[in-house]
Amino acid sequence: MTFLKINNLSVDYQMRKETVYAAKNVNIEVNKGEILGLVGESGSGKTTLGRSIIRLIEPSDGEIFYNNENILNFNEKDMRGLRKDFQIIFQDPYASLDPRKKIFDIIAQGLKIHTTMNKQQIYNKVKSIINEVGLQEEHLNRYPHEFSGGQRQRIGIARALVLDPKFIIADEPVSALDVTIQAQILNLILELKEKYSLTILFISHDLSV
Repeated sequence: MTFLKINNLSVDYQMRKETVYAAKNVNIEVNKGEILGLVGESGSGKTTLGRSIIRLIEPSDGEIFYNNENILNFNEKDMRGLRKDFQIIFQDPYASLDPRKKIFDIIAQGLKIHTTMNKQQIYNKVKSIINEVGLQEEHLNRYPHEFSGGQRQRIGIARALVLDPKFIIADEPVSALDVTIQAQILNLILELKEKYSLTILFISHDLSV
C-alpha cells in the first residue's frame, strides 16, 4: 500500500545567471510500514530531498501525495497539522538540540504546540518516551552538553517519536557516531519501527548502513 508518492520533485537554487539543482525530477514511492533506503554520495542532495518532503525546504517543482492530497498545495495551517504525522531525525546530534534547553523541554516542545495535553500528561508522555529510547527519567533535567553523541541521538529520536508520528525521515542518523554506537542506534530504530508500525525514509551515504 503506497503511503507517500513523490513525482518529479525538484529543488533548485539560482546562482547568479545559473540554475543549480540540489535535486531534479526525483520519483519515489514509500509503502506503508516499510523502511526505504535513500543512498547517495555526500553532497548529492539527499538531505535537501528529505527536508523538501516535509517542506522545511520548499521544492521548486513536483508533487508529493499523502492521503491522496498533494501536500505542496497545503497552506501553513495545513502543514502544522501534517508535521505532527511527519517527523525528522537529524544527522548531527550536537547541532540539532538547543544547548540552552533542558532535555524535558526539548522533547516536550512538540506536545505543547500540537496537542491539548495538560502539564502532567505531557510529563508522563515525555517520561515514557525517554525510557523507550534507553534513557532515564533523571536525564530530563539535564542539558545536551551533559550527554555523549549516542545519547544525544537517542534524545533526538525521542523528540521525533513523542508525537506518535506515522512517517519519519532519518537523515544520516548515525554518520556522526562511532561504529559501536552506530549499531546500537540502528537496532533501536528497528525496534521502534516494529513497535510503533512506523514508515521510514532512511537517508545515508553508507550502503552498509
